[in-house]
Amino acid sequence: MKRLTRKKALTLVKELDAFPKVPESYVESTASGGTVSLVAFTLMAVLAFLEFFVYRDTWMKYEYEVDKDFSSKLRINVDITVAMRCQYIGADVLDLAETMVSSDGLKYEPVNFELSPPQRLWHMTLLHIQERLKVEHSLQDVLFKAAIKEVPPADSQSEDSSTSLTACRIHGHMYVNKVAGNFHITVGKSIPHPRGHAHLAALVSHDTYNFSHRIDHLSFGEAIPGLISPLDGTEKVSAESNHMFQYFITIVPTKLNTYKVSAETHQYSVTERERVINHAAGSHGVSGIFMKYDISSLMVKVTEQHMPLWQFLVRLCGIIGGIFSTTGMIHGMVGFVVDVVCCRFQMGVYKHLDAPLNVQENSETLLPAENL
Repeated sequence: MKRLTRKKALTLVKELDAFPKVPESYVESTASGGTVSLVAFTLMAVLAFLEFFVYRDTWMKYEYEVDKDFSSKLRINVDITVAMRCQYIGADVLDLAETMVSSDGLKYEPVNFELSPPQRLWHMTLLHIQERLKVEHSLQDVLFKAAIKEVPPADSQSEDSSTSLTACRIHGHMYVNKVAGNFHITVGKSIPHPRGHAHLAALVSHDTYNFSHRIDHLSFGEAIPGLISPLDGTEKVSAESNHMFQYFITIVPTKLNTYKVSAETHQYSVTERERVINHAAGSHGVSGIFMKYDISSLMVKVTEQHMPLWQFLVRLCGIIGGIFSTTGMIHGMVGFVVDVVCCRFQMGVYKHLDAPLNVQENSETLLPAENL
């Protein structure tokens, strides 16, 4: 009974076979079929090879959510060169609550405003990247994945005395409250004041005013590789002594998670405005460099994603099966058309050959009747 049950089960399974085997004696190999098979296998190999590169590639996914962190401090990274001596200028931050933030983390270093040839080449390269980023926004995804670090050439200052160095490089970082504020560089050192702060500008002559500047780096949050800020490489040269440069910055908190970097930082967008201070013409204000920043309530999450293995295998099976089925159908249709055309042509030849034979047979059948 058990053997009969097993035989019935095997018979039932055989009847469900969706891939019946054809005996080799019934299979005929043709030159056209071999050619089509060779083309199909080549196409399968090429597409599978290209699909493997697609599988290895990654892409960036952008998501948005509300930023709920307002208690932490915001880090400002600064590297700006101003065409004035260090003793004549001061830099600090005044936030929306009229709170003056200590600028102890900033260093004042006497330098030359003109760049050396290697530094000028680096500066031109950075400007070219900034121009391409404005046109090709997907270039930022490439920089995120590559995690390229900005390493400008070292400043090879000659052994000049500090009196011959007419510019000042202000670099370092500060921690400020996570509210809107104003980072500025203006004439005179800053001093605390009950109503805010003030700068000792009265001790500096107007002839020494020159707020031509170059922003080598300005960022907010943790400095991460692969992120080039919009103001990096900006250079402004002013022919007037009393000049105000304004930058209006909107900061966007960003969570970056790639296969090389995982960090929380900030990106920003900026608009610029500049004007000459001329009280006689009605253009009032204070000469200097002013960066007014505000923080967005939305957070951007940037995640690097990869195609899963199961999806790659499904796509690979689709490529192989699709090409195999399509080439088989095309080969069958072409063969059918060729057979139809050839058969009609041959049938036409046979009709011309059959006509004399039919006349001859008719004459032979009439001969016996005449003899009778």
